[in-house]
Amino acid sequence: MTVPPGTTEHRAAASLRSAAQVAIVVVSDTRTAETDESGPLARWLLTEAGHTITGFALLPNNEGGTRAHVAALIARDDVDVVLLCGGTGLGSKDRTVEAIRPLLEKELPGFGELFRFISYQEQIGTSAILTRALAGGVNGKFIVSLPGSKAAVELAIRKILLPELQHVLHELRR
Repeated sequence: MTVPPGTTEHRAAASLRSAAQVAIVVVSDTRTAETDESGPLARWLLTEAGHTITGFALLPNNEGGTRAHVAALIARDDVDVVLLCGGTGLGSKDRTVEAIRPLLEKELPGFGELFRFISYQEQIGTSAILTRALAGGVNGKFIVSLPGSKAAVELAIRKILLPELQHVLHELRR
C-alpha cells in the first residue's frame, strides 16, 4: 500500500498527543452488567493501548435517553471519545444511529465503510451489510457507534480505532 506524501509526518505529529480519554456506552435491552462482554472488552483493549476510560454506562435501547447521555458526555472536559456498542442493526429497537447522528457536526462515512469491508472479509461475509456502524466528530470529540457483538468491537478497535484514533483526534481539533 502506498502512503500519500506527508501522511507519515502527519500521523507522527498526531501520535505525540497524550492518551485519549474514552467514555464507553453499551446500548442494549438484553445485556446486563453481568452478561455484557463488549463493554469490558472495549475497556480492556483501550486501556492496554494506553488510553484512559473516563466513563462507562449500560443503557437500554432508547433513542432519547442515548442522545441525552451522549450529549452530556460530549460536554465533559474529560472525554475525547465516546464509544457506543450496540443498537446499530436493523431491528425496530436499534436506534443508536438515530440517537447520535443529529449530534454530529461531521460524519466520517469511511469508518462505517471500512468496518463493513473488514467485517465482510474477516468475519461475517455478506451479513456485514446489516450493520449501520457510524463515526463522526462534534466539538473536537470523536463519536463511534459499533455493533454490540464482542467480535465486532474487537475488530473495530484493533483494526481501525487504535491505528487511527490519535490521528482522528488531531484532525478534529485543528
